[in-house]
Amino acid sequence: MLSKELMAASTRPLILSILRRGESYGYQIIQDVKQLSGGNLEWSDGMLYPVLHKLQKEGLIESTWHQSEGGRKRKYYSITDSGVAELETAKNQWFSIHGVLEQIWGPVPEWSTK
Repeated sequence: MLSKELMAASTRPLILSILRRGESYGYQIIQDVKQLSGGNLEWSDGMLYPVLHKLQKEGLIESTWHQSEGGRKRKYYSITDSGVAELETAKNQWFSIHGVLEQIWGPVPEWSTK
């Protein structure tokens, strides 16, 4: 399980990365994170929605309401141009940190990715 600090630091770039693929709604974002992490990251509504609201307030994402197939309204989020720029900055920062850690620790052992 990841530490709370690492989880908090990775939340924004993960959300922006998922939305870079296309618009999505809260529950689907939670499921995507769980699936992409192999179950190592399990987010809750209470953790996700405050971050989504903050990203929207900062102009990094926007939202629209859509009717689902079941007739229920769902709020879909999409990344803005400012969000794409923020994501590129975040990616560069994460790759810089990764590069330093890889120099210290060496490449990721095959057994640790399973």
